[in-house]
Amino acid sequence: MTGRLRKLGFLHIVPFRRGDPATGLEEALELFSYGEELGLDGGWIRTRHLQYGVPSSAVFLAAAAQRTRRIDLGVAVIPTVYESPLRLAEDLATADLLSGGRLQPGLSVGAPRLPDDVADRVLGERWRDEDVSYGRIERILGFIRGDAVDREREIGLGGVTELSSDRVEPHSPGLASRLWYGGGSLRSAQWAGSAGLNLLVSNISTAEDSELFSEVQRQQIDLFRSRHPLGDAATVGKGHVILPTDNATAEQRERFAAYVETRTPRTLAPQGPGRTLIARDIIGSTAEIVDAIAGDAAFTAVDELLLELPFSFSAEDQRHIVRELATSIGPALGWTPKV
Repeated sequence: MTGRLRKLGFLHIVPFRRGDPATGLEEALELFSYGEELGLDGGWIRTRHLQYGVPSSAVFLAAAAQRTRRIDLGVAVIPTVYESPLRLAEDLATADLLSGGRLQPGLSVGAPRLPDDVADRVLGERWRDEDVSYGRIERILGFIRGDAVDREREIGLGGVTELSSDRVEPHSPGLASRLWYGGGSLRSAQWAGSAGLNLLVSNISTAEDSELFSEVQRQQIDLFRSRHPLGDAATVGKGHVILPTDNATAEQRERFAAYVETRTPRTLAPQGPGRTLIARDIIGSTAEIVDAIAGDAAFTAVDELLLELPFSFSAEDQRHIVRELATSIGPALGWTPKV
């Protein structure tokens, strides 16, 4: 397999229509089953709030766990500013146990990406007093790891006695080792490595020492591993929009090309005061896609590759991309379906 790549999966925003969310959720669950049938290693979702996408990742992945038996169930990523650290730790552990230990939760920190008045309305004005830094994830990690927060004691009420735990329950052994951090800067990569998390990178990054996307991302990956207790064995996953044209209909190829064309201008230079870098989508035949991956310094340094599914595409388009990943692109990279 090219570089160190060992796992392949897809990343889905789980889009739905305003008046019919159930259909979109069901189509996504069917895609998870389909991906498993094809032998892929994982199905991942994005978290979205106040949009037409899944806001409750643990709930959706618990449902996906009942439709599948083997694949990893990931989320890239949960913005923790919207979450109670306690409740998120409880929900993720519950979903992980229901899945048989297959959850791969990705987390991020920072202020909500909402206008101030909207953030105040949905989170309450006191959200500004909350820790939205890396310390928030450290709390969540401690809860999931099973660190003591109390002592075991009996609670009596009206003649009924209950036993309380000294840790957050339920506890799912191994879940803490499967936590990911969604990074896009040298600072975030360094912190994720020092914290012993897995690193998830995407097609969005930050121009720091370079404006060449692959070079910037490779620097982050190398720094992450240099700080991680596992060193070079530390796990890195990468999400990227890849649109395979082999076996696509003429109408699909035309739509894929139009999609890439509209998105390409934003990839030509760093965007905004934060100097955000956006990678170009990859479109083409299996041979062209494999050449692009093999020639990219970041791709060759990752352990897991997630094909990001455009939210505006139809369910059939999404199935086409997932099918080509499992039957053409993956095998061309030396990967073998898990059946």
